[in-house]
Amino acid sequence: MSDLVLDHLVYAGPDLEEAVERVAELTGVTPVRGGRHVGFGTANYLADLGAGAYLEVVGPDPDQPEHIGPRPFGIDELTAPALITWAARVDGIDEAIAEARERGYDPGEASEMSRVTDDGELLTWRLTGAGGLDGLAPFLIDWGSTPHPTTRGLPSIPLLMVTGVHPEPAAVEAAVRALGMDMLVRRDTKPGLVAVLTNSAGKQVALS
Repeated sequence: MSDLVLDHLVYAGPDLEEAVERVAELTGVTPVRGGRHVGFGTANYLADLGAGAYLEVVGPDPDQPEHIGPRPFGIDELTAPALITWAARVDGIDEAIAEARERGYDPGEASEMSRVTDDGELLTWRLTGAGGLDGLAPFLIDWGSTPHPTTRGLPSIPLLMVTGVHPEPAAVEAAVRALGMDMLVRRDTKPGLVAVLTNSAGKQVALS
């Protein structure tokens, strides 16, 4: 299987400005605007996590007030910002999907998506649907020839580790292993992800 690595964490909320403020209050670092997902009703802000990964803060786009239909990541059902899933980066997404299926986990089909930056640049990529097993199994993303978001000079919030909690931890760990990755998952009644970050004062903080 092609090597998969953490691409980004998805922190989503029903109000984009509130979600950005929560990250800033927790870490002392304010993510910067990424752009708009035209046709999907969302926009995002980004911060660099180190090692080629980033944090995506995503929520309803106030510049797309006429959007009809469900937004990605179950945003319309959220009542507060939360770390809801993560993405694994791969070169050759179709091959990675096929190999994961052979190992017993189906990450879903790949589809095209795009985002327009504030300076008018169109970024395109391919990805599978939002992560399975309540978001704890990552979705796959292939950036193709598009420059990765971490090349755009993002503010830094160093990531130390990501862990999960789930009623069926063995099922989550098996799915993640089928993708060629590993993650520690503890048993709990409510599923969720926890990212341990280093704030601007050099102290460890948890984003969940």
